[in-house]
Amino acid sequence: MKSSHLHAVHAGEPAAHGSVRSYTIGLLLSVALTIASFAAVMTGSLQTHVAIALVVGLCVAQLLVQLVYFLHLGTGPGQRGNTAIFACTGFLIVIVVAGSLWVMHNADINMMPTDMSIERARAKD
Repeated sequence: MKSSHLHAVHAGEPAAHGSVRSYTIGLLLSVALTIASFAAVMTGSLQTHVAIALVVGLCVAQLLVQLVYFLHLGTGPGQRGNTAIFACTGFLIVIVVAGSLWVMHNADINMMPTDMSIERARAKD
């Protein structure tokens, strides 16, 4: 019985999914970056600010590895659509988060202080 998920890729058509080789490379890089982050924290040989900077750098590297090897984002002709959709989604998330933070900040500023009574607040108006 053949799997319905297998399909032939014709010449000149980019593959919809990565190869076993690219998934293996992505997995090995992800595991190596995870082990490096774990080792940086658990050995205790680095100063705190250096360890934090190293872990953040390794985190960004891991994010890029996963975007390229598993989500297939890139600049190739078959990947531009995924990359554009990802960029638009990221832009919308930034707008929603920034707008929410802005609204909450302004709401906090415009709230009545907790030590002020209602009568005093009414008298202030």
